[in-house]
Amino acid sequence: MQAHRDLFATCGGRRLWGVASSSNFSASGGLTIEPLPVPQGPEAAASPDFKAFHALRIAHELALWGDLNHSATLAESFMFWQGNEYEKRQVYLARLDGVVVGSGSLTLPLSENTTTAGVDVVVDAAFRRRGIGTRILKFLEEAAVERNRTSLDGYCGEPIAPVLAGEALLEAKSGTGAVPLDAASTRFALHHGYSLEQVETSSTLTLPVDEAHLIALEVEAMRRATEYDIIAWTDECPEELVDRFATLKSLMSTEVPIAGLGWEGEEWDAVRVRREESTWQASGVNSVVAAAQHHGSGELAAYTVLTHREALPAVVNQEDTLVAPGHRGHGLGMLVKIANLRSAEDLWPDATCVMTWNANENRHMLAINIALGFKPSGFEGEWQKRLG
Repeated sequence: MQAHRDLFATCGGRRLWGVASSSNFSASGGLTIEPLPVPQGPEAAASPDFKAFHALRIAHELALWGDLNHSATLAESFMFWQGNEYEKRQVYLARLDGVVVGSGSLTLPLSENTTTAGVDVVVDAAFRRRGIGTRILKFLEEAAVERNRTSLDGYCGEPIAPVLAGEALLEAKSGTGAVPLDAASTRFALHHGYSLEQVETSSTLTLPVDEAHLIALEVEAMRRATEYDIIAWTDECPEELVDRFATLKSLMSTEVPIAGLGWEGEEWDAVRVRREESTWQASGVNSVVAAAQHHGSGELAAYTVLTHREALPAVVNQEDTLVAPGHRGHGLGMLVKIANLRSAEDLWPDATCVMTWNANENRHMLAINIALGFKPSGFEGEWQKRLG
């Protein structure tokens, strides 16, 4: 489960899972919703429609957060929405009398979770509260049903300020975490029959981190990790480790808390690892991985991933972190994170912060982040609607 996820109409969105639809939707008042072919190759930069789709998301992120730290670059969007053999993705533009007023996206997992679909709706701020978001969502839901999807997922990130201000909250069904009850995204999701299954906390760490603090944490963790070595690589996993790394990637999809979302585990192999790596590099994304390797067995026991984009040099994104069952309790989560933070500061000296996301039930990983100095900066509601 990756961090960069968002949902819904008056909330906006980053990336969700969906499906192409062959039909166009027309509404009274001149509203149309049409599939947008994702350009590939050199023509990508010259696609005004895709740029309009991307611009809607950028405008939303800027209005919500005050910066573009949470947004994808145009290159990332092009690469992501082309889809791959594991997920089919489709984007749509909504126009009112020819003017772009919103967008939708729908993605279908193809290898696992084949009864689910993700929905994402964005409406231009000047055209909200006219029912446009509702019409886009209805269109997406109907397209998902046509593909025999019976569970719809959506995600929405919001800043932490309303929670800290004591606004009324809606608790997640997981029993941990809540979102502001009066937030536009909350009202939209509830109105359309979605339930709040889980809440993730987003946190930010200021760079550079005090080295004396890292050393103190490292010394304590190393007392419990005498049977492990910490290794690292950038951009591409060494060939001799890729199968073992794929095993950990599969565990990542089953060992993290998912509340009542009902997702199946993902099956990762070397081909899938290489696909992710090549997509990141083609998108202008660099990565660094720190892993713990067990002395006796040689298996990889833990790993963590950081990514960085030169187009947004101040921000480092924390991707997966996992300690495999059977290797927990040895301080490995702390050690791999410390190693990767040091690598990030060396590789990307212009970076000023690291952003991460954790399910509120994941107390152990949250505790590691707090010890490192991460501070809560937002939250992410994970919504679900079951149709069958």
